[in-house]
Amino acid sequence: MANDGPVQHGYPHLETVRAAITALYKRLSYDTVQTFATSVAPVDVAFCDTDDLYLGAQRVARELVRHYRLPDARFVVSFREMTHAANVELTAGPEYFVELNDRFRTHRRDIGAALAHEVMHVYLHRLDLSFPGVRENEILTDTATTYLGAGWLLLDAYREDSASSQKLGYLTPEEFGYVLAKRSLVFGEDPSVWFTSPQAYTAYGKGLALAREDEQQPPLTAAGWAGRRRYARDRRHGGPGPGQGQGQGQGPGTRYAFTPDGTGSLRVSFPCPTCHQRIRVPVRGRVRARCALCRTVLECDT
Repeated sequence: MANDGPVQHGYPHLETVRAAITALYKRLSYDTVQTFATSVAPVDVAFCDTDDLYLGAQRVARELVRHYRLPDARFVVSFREMTHAANVELTAGPEYFVELNDRFRTHRRDIGAALAHEVMHVYLHRLDLSFPGVRENEILTDTATTYLGAGWLLLDAYREDSASSQKLGYLTPEEFGYVLAKRSLVFGEDPSVWFTSPQAYTAYGKGLALAREDEQQPPLTAAGWAGRRRYARDRRHGGPGPGQGQGQGQGPGTRYAFTPDGTGSLRVSFPCPTCHQRIRVPVRGRVRARCALCRTVLECDT
């Protein structure tokens, strides 16, 4: 938790975030991801100063348990001084103990954001889904929280001005915006209508721009002129021939790769713009591909 300290910006964890989205689809399946099409509603996690601190926190935790469809999960919430925003004790259940930073005693509107992350830890624990390393696993948790409909709370808890700052979670504000935008493009849901933080709007806008760029990369037909020209150049040098092996896109941000298929023909692989699973198709002009993982239909010009 950044509390009146510097807030990191940009996309330093982008590849781990993309890997986390792929891992979610692989572990949950397309059908299960689709059951999270509706986000947590602001009214269901609202917390005002007149609410009893402990009863209110219990109520919000129960709502998040319901949203994640966690069976028989009871959360006992307490508060203490700590460096991090919160901590959860991962056990076999059915009772889980969550400690929240004492700061939330007086910043109650952000209790939902902290609990969204901690309850997701339990959800992923029950799924037996994790990444190696503490930081990578926390990035997975932030990404899953956001993609499955509760992470807009984490971005909305980001506030920064000349005198103070607050940010929850391990993702940067722009990375939260990116994952929210990826979710929005899948489910047609606009999370910005729920933001109370002006900085959240800005971060979401930047993340949305990057998410749309994912849908405009060659060999997709939506790619721009510069990308198509670079792709054509790389394709000319990507086929099997004297002194040539596997061809790889050379420009910054290029994510496609050419490989011979063993019959003298060429194939190109590239990440699905929705789930980032790699797709491999023949190089033969206009091709329609369907991602087996997230079922996105892609128009390609290979």
